[in-house]
Amino acid sequence: MEVVDDHDLIRRSATEPEAFGPIFDRHAGTIHRYLARRVGRTLADDLTAETFLIAFRGRDRYDLSQPDSLPWLYGIAANLLRGHQRTEIRQYRALARTGVDPAYDDAGDRVLSRVAAAGRVRALAAVLARLPVGEREVLTLVSQAQLSYPEVARALGIPIGTVRSRLHSARKRLRAALPDLADGIDDE
Repeated sequence: MEVVDDHDLIRRSATEPEAFGPIFDRHAGTIHRYLARRVGRTLADDLTAETFLIAFRGRDRYDLSQPDSLPWLYGIAANLLRGHQRTEIRQYRALARTGVDPAYDDAGDRVLSRVAAAGRVRALAAVLARLPVGEREVLTLVSQAQLSYPEVARALGIPIGTVRSRLHSARKRLRAALPDLADGIDDE
């Protein structure tokens, strides 16, 4: 079976809108996990749907030289998140207070979350809540979404040097606030 790249599907969706469906199938779970970690599952459901609606409506502006649409979709999701910054900060503060990650609200996940929610997790969440928005966006796209620097730059519409600078600054703040975790906070 031939694997069709995202850009081919997007190109084809101009005349066959249903061709966009596999883009959703491939990337909705990834985008939802990214959003759920930032704002919780309930809001992530809505934002995931909105991300793909915006992508579908704006598919004529997609850079067809890019075979993978995931960075583009992360960029749309990040733009939507900007409208929900207060919610995100509240989520991190709640995690810092309780140690319960709001991205996981199943009974089984709650048990795992509580086991993993040691003082380090609470401390990390408190630092994340205080990071400037731009630094937090870059850090979460690199650490949670596992995007490369060029992909983060593309997703956020910023130069790669700005990605590097924001990531360096975020890591520096994390190291200063959490010296016992410094070994796990890499720089290039």
